[in-house]
Amino acid sequence: MNENESKYQAPALDKGLDILEYLSAQSIPLSQSEIALGIDKTPNEIYRMLMSLESRGYILRDEVSGKYRLSLKLFYLSHRHSPVDELRKAAQFPLEELAGIVRQSCHLSILYMNQVMVIIHAKSPGPIALSIEEGNLFPLPLTASGKVLLAYMNETERATVLKVNPIYKKYPKPKRDEFLASLANIKETGAYFKPSDLAEGVSDISLPIGKHSTNGIIACLTISMLSTLNINKNIKNDEILAEANKCVKKIEQRIGVLGL
Repeated sequence: MNENESKYQAPALDKGLDILEYLSAQSIPLSQSEIALGIDKTPNEIYRMLMSLESRGYILRDEVSGKYRLSLKLFYLSHRHSPVDELRKAAQFPLEELAGIVRQSCHLSILYMNQVMVIIHAKSPGPIALSIEEGNLFPLPLTASGKVLLAYMNETERATVLKVNPIYKKYPKPKRDEFLASLANIKETGAYFKPSDLAEGVSDISLPIGKHSTNGIIACLTISMLSTLNINKNIKNDEILAEANKCVKKIEQRIGVLGL
């Protein structure tokens, strides 16, 4: 354990969070002994924490069995703030920092009504920059962000989304097969880097945010580069990709999904 980890340890808080996380992963109520065993503690070690969590309304104790389960308080707290608003707040500074380093515009997108929605945009500090308005909707198959979002869906969800997509439905079978193969490649490499299908002279680097989350990716970070410009040609593509990965990790740390 390093010095910083030991300096800022809060054993009681860790114990309470362990209890909440363990209960959230179980489908049935658990006794004090079962919880203790699950988080590698003794029943006596968690007694006071269980009493505190119960008194604050985070867990409920059955009067007959004495077993504990989560209440709806965490659900209530999590829904007091819009997830999109929280994601925007978490991403604003890292995105602006990234745009300043690579001197290219970048944006964050999410899946909305089977389309790509841009929720936050950071403009390049250069005199000539690509601008993508927040709130705009774009087709999934034709955008870098859309392809990354599709790549990280499970097969059932992806099939459902593509089945009703007017662009994908017009593809002949060979092109559909090619498109699905490209999605598999995106997931394997962890990033998408190709010329844009929507705008000539633009290349996109797109990465998933939250790929370690058990609930799937949360959003997509995309850098849209004006490839026809001669400004900042000394910044190599692999350097831009490395900076984009750093930005993704910062956003993930801020929303609490890193390492899940």
